[in-house]
Order: sequence, then structure tokens, then C-alpha cells
Amino acid sequence: MPINVTMPALSPTMEEGNLAKWLVKEGDQVSAGDIIAEIETDKATMEVEAVDEGKVAKIVVPAGTEGVKVNAVIAILAADGEDVSEAAEGGGKASAGDDKGGAMAPDPKADAATTGSTEAAKQPEMRGDSRATGEEAGNGAASSRQGSASSGETGGRVFASPLARRLAKDAGVDLAAVSGSGPHGRVVKADIEAAKKDGGAAKAAPEKAAPGKAAEPKAPEAAPAAAPIAKAASDESILKLFPEGSYEKIPHDGMRKTIAKRLVEAKQTVPHFYLTLDCEIDALLALRKQLNDAAPMVKGEAGDRPAYKLSVNDMIIKAHALALKAVPMANASWTEGGMLIHKHADVGVAVAIEGGLITPIIRRAEEKTLSTISNEMKDLAKRARSRKLKPDEYQGGTSAVSNLGMFGIKDFSAVINPPHATILAVGSGDQRAVVKGGAVTVATVMTVTLSTDHRAVDGVLGAELIAAFKNFIENPMSMLV
Repeated sequence: MPINVTMPALSPTMEEGNLAKWLVKEGDQVSAGDIIAEIETDKATMEVEAVDEGKVAKIVVPAGTEGVKVNAVIAILAADGEDVSEAAEGGGKASAGDDKGGAMAPDPKADAATTGSTEAAKQPEMRGDSRATGEEAGNGAASSRQGSASSGETGGRVFASPLARRLAKDAGVDLAAVSGSGPHGRVVKADIEAAKKDGGAAKAAPEKAAPGKAAEPKAPEAAPAAAPIAKAASDESILKLFPEGSYEKIPHDGMRKTIAKRLVEAKQTVPHFYLTLDCEIDALLALRKQLNDAAPMVKGEAGDRPAYKLSVNDMIIKAHALALKAVPMANASWTEGGMLIHKHADVGVAVAIEGGLITPIIRRAEEKTLSTISNEMKDLAKRARSRKLKPDEYQGGTSAVSNLGMFGIKDFSAVINPPHATILAVGSGDQRAVVKGGAVTVATVMTVTLSTDHRAVDGVLGAELIAAFKNFIENPMSMLV
């Protein structure tokens, strides 16, 4: 029987993706676990592997095709002993709910990494996959979906990796009865294996209503009134303003569309207000030099190198995380149903990449040493620029840092990334005249601006947060104890 290979859902919110590259061709024999394609979403490129064994009978969707819907048939495999031409003719009919989407699965290494990240799964959801944007300019889909995502279900649909679906089907496990431990409650391989060990392999029988007593449907929640949105000028009206031939029109890629959409969403739905103050960083610069000079040497491919090399930005991340921990009510996310007060400071850091930006996240940054933050940030930034981040490495977070100081920008205001309630914009450190004890002296001063969601963080609370940040920056030894 022909095996349909369908476009997999690489995240609970994915609706379509681009088939970037086929790594197999028609007639090739594939085994379970073979990498057979690369899928691009608006923010990531992810390898996809075969779950079934067979011969590639037909490639339905050619490489380079954009906007392929989730669960659309993209290839057909001929099972062992099956005629390839007959399989190519007979395959291709798959419903949206066909588990033969299980013929492909995201890289199990990603599955293994995300299985252990329950903390990441508990964070409010931000839409996206691995091809990154510091999104960050506007990284956020509101996280009102969190409740359903935590159980692995949205609107009755169970989110599970294709491999988990196949294992559940073979073992007779009811996916709806399995609690997912992957990002946003996604059911992964480990969850199915745990269900089998716990005796949960028997299919859960649906509850039956008592005779004559139908279940009462829940009344839909009233949607909040939407503010009128100004209509943007059409492409045609804009193009008329410029002489033909005086410009080159470059189509938007998925990342740029996502950034634009989230920027508009953030500015239209989040009531921003801004708090700015100056921090003296001479003590921080001196401590940074002292710590870097004391770094032990380790062997590397290019010879001996320091075990770490701290940047000012690493120390800013740590200070912001500690400030969020010191003012816990500001480490929040707004939802219509209630305030989410986060237990840890997961700090996103805006990283510029070609065509946009992304905010990889330092998880539990308040608990990590400066050297750990530094090395983790270097790794995340490197993989962000090559678009190799996993979704759980840039989705969620509780706040963010955007640093343009290296470009000489003195101060600016960053746009909040929903569902965050704050983002810290960091300017350059410059020598300025300051007054101390009635005398004018020179100090290295850095201007920072906290953008705040007024629904979640009021003025005094925001002031307490940025004051706590200033205290850690100006007394950097406190970050080491």
C-alpha cells in the first residue's frame, strides 16, 4: 500500500511552510531515520526524516515550493515489494488528519532536546519555528492559547510529532490521553514510551453522557472589542508615487512578513510606556576586564583559548535577569484571563541576522554564571545567524534585551515582544561629565530605556525594575554572589 509523506507541523502554530530542498530523489530507497528533506518556516530551516521504510515512488511537491499547507501530500513511498509505478498512481490521497503525516518527522535530536524542556513548554506561546527573527522587533502572538497548548491540544487537535503518532498507533495508545512534554505540550516519542510503561497503552474510552442527558455546550467567551484599524495604502497607490524603473521590488520573505505582522500587533494591542535612566558602568568595565584576565585556558581546535570572554552584553543579561527576580511582579505576561507571574527570568536577546532578527533565549538566566551566559549566548547567536535554532530556543521567554550600543546609538525605545511585558533597550557607554559631591567629574555612562506593557506593569513597578537593574550594573560584584 502506498505511503503518503505529508508536510509535517513543526510547531503547534505552523499552518504552512516552504519545501526548501529534497535530499532524496525518485527511486531512492529510504529507511526510518533517514533525513529526506529540509522544510522552511517563517523563521527556521529544519531537517525532516523518514519514519517509514520504502522506495520514493513520486515527489509530489518539488523543491523550492512555497506555502505548502500542513498535511498536504508532498511525496509517495512504495512499501517493500510494491510496484513503484503503481504506488505513484495509487498514493496521494490524504486527509488533514491522516497520521501518515507520520511518514516524516522532525529530527529526533530536536525531539530529544525539547522533551526535557518542560519549562520552555510552560512559557506563553510565541508563534514560530526555527528560521529566526529577533522577532523580536515584534515577536509575539498573544499567548491566550497557552491553556490548550499545555495539554497538547488546540481546538480538538492533538499536537504530536509524526514519530509519536506512529508509535502511538502501533501501541494502541490514545494520543488525546497522553500529556505532552514537548514545546507547548507537544507529544513526543518519550511521552508515548512513558504511557506504554505506565500501562496506558489501552485506548482510552470516550466518556458517554447519561441517557437522555446531553452535555451542555459551553457558552463562547465574549471577544474583546477590537479597536478600528487604519487601512494601509495599497501597493498600487504606493508604486504610483515613484517613476517606473527608479526602484527594484524585492518580494517579502516569510521572516519579514512575520516581523511586520507582529510589529503591527504589538503597537496596536500593547499600551507601551517608557522609562529611561543612565547607568555608570566604570565599575562594571573594570570587573569585566578582571574576570577576562583571570579566565583559565582550555584546549581548542585552534590551540589554547580562554574558557570564556565576557562581553558587556553578557553582564547586562545577567543584571536584567536578577532585576526581574528582585521585582517578581514585573516578570509577568498579560492574558485576558489573568496575569502570568513567571518563576524564572528567561531573557531573550535580539540578534541581527540576514533579512531580519531573532531573539534566542537564555533560560533561567538569574541562576547562571556570567561565563555560562557568555558561552551560551555565543553558541545561540552563531546558530541563529545560520538559522539552525530549534523552536524552543527562541519561542517564549519572559522579557528581552535589545542592545544597539555597539553601533554608537545613545538611546532608543524598543517594541515589546508579546507575550513579554517588558523589553530593555540598551545604548552605548560614553564618557560624560557627571556631578558628584558638587564637583564635575568624568564617568562612563550608559543610557537604558525600559519599554513596558501598562496592562501588566504599572509605572511604579516599572520604575522599581529599572532601578534594580541600575543597582546591579553599578554594583557588579553583587552579580557574583
